Amino acid sequence: MTDAAHDADGVWQQAVRAQFPIIVAHPELAYLDSAATSQKPRPVLDAVQTYLTSSNANAGRGTYPWANRTTEVVERARDRVKEFLGDPDPDHSAVHFTSGTTEGLRTVARDWLTEYLADGDEILVPFADHRANLEPWLEARRLLAGRGVEVHVRALPYQEVSGDYDHRALASAVGPRTRFVAATHVHHVYGGDMNVHRLRAAVGPHVPICLDAAQSVGHLPLRAGDPALDVDFVVFSGHKTFALPGTGAVWARNTRGPRLRPAGWQGTPNTVGVVSLLAALDWLDTVGIERVSAHVTALATRLTDRLRRLNAYEILGCPASLASDTALPPAQRRHGIVTFRHRDIPSDDLGFILFSHGFMVRADGLCQAGADDEDGSVRVSLHVYNTGHEVDRLLTVLASLE
Repeated sequence: MTDAAHDADGVWQQAVRAQFPIIVAHPELAYLDSAATSQKPRPVLDAVQTYLTSSNANAGRGTYPWANRTTEVVERARDRVKEFLGDPDPDHSAVHFTSGTTEGLRTVARDWLTEYLADGDEILVPFADHRANLEPWLEARRLLAGRGVEVHVRALPYQEVSGDYDHRALASAVGPRTRFVAATHVHHVYGGDMNVHRLRAAVGPHVPICLDAAQSVGHLPLRAGDPALDVDFVVFSGHKTFALPGTGAVWARNTRGPRLRPAGWQGTPNTVGVVSLLAALDWLDTVGIERVSAHVTALATRLTDRLRRLNAYEILGCPASLASDTALPPAQRRHGIVTFRHRDIPSDDLGFILFSHGFMVRADGLCQAGADDEDGSVRVSLHVYNTGHEVDRLLTVLASLE
């Protein structure tokens, strides 16, 4: 990057950072836990305030102007999600709002998968990703077993060194009764793209794929219409995408298998959350998702490149993704998440030490499926409001603990 380009990026990032009131109000603190939830920019907060003070009403429940405007906002937000994800066929797809990724994945599992599978079918799901992308599929198997339908759950194969899905082994694992694959876009512990663009070629053209995009939507470009991706469901959380907590969405392509129709009576939607999500997606388009991704990836590279020189630390994840080598394909670079352990200091203690220096990080088992309590680690998750100076200060503290 030239000096001029670097300066321009710095001015842009400072202007973006200034839009986060909580960040501006606490310059002594560095918020490094965006994989858990993101902070909210002023345009999102303003949109919520305007809605609550001008047209707050229930959606689809009245004919007066406030109710009509609320209904229009919810429908506009559905279209906005489709547009943001690059929906290739918005007339046939659907968007269902949920409380977040976990509820979204359970919606697909309970209300779609259990209606799609038959006795003897099998599904492939991740056994080393977030528990939210494992437990719903096991729940679906239990529900089907209660109806006398036996479904086989197989583990997605992983590559030992990189931690990505092993698409070559996956192609061999797919059989004539394979009916569904669940995958994660960006791993919540290791921070790497799981090479999901290779899944479609591995499983063939007919098997539906559900993508947990909790750590990718709002962090990097995701185009559901990309032929190399070609997934059937994209599930994400609004609260990790600059919107309010209790907000999420399921995008369903509706071309393989039955249409997704959430079961039961659909009550009052989280209209405030939907308003915030609509504003957040508009804001992301304004600042530029590609630029957000480049900034966050650069910070993660800066942290990993220097942290691996400190012998007291073990960095988790793909070794190749630790390098700043620009020749690496994008799927091999870390997307804003760096997780590590100190070889002598327990991770929960290290988390307290870092907070005493003004750094807010995650320090526990990180909800990883298959992990034990002793597998705790420290996760630094970055976003567009973080700076190189914060990363450098963190490295100084970590170096002092060697």
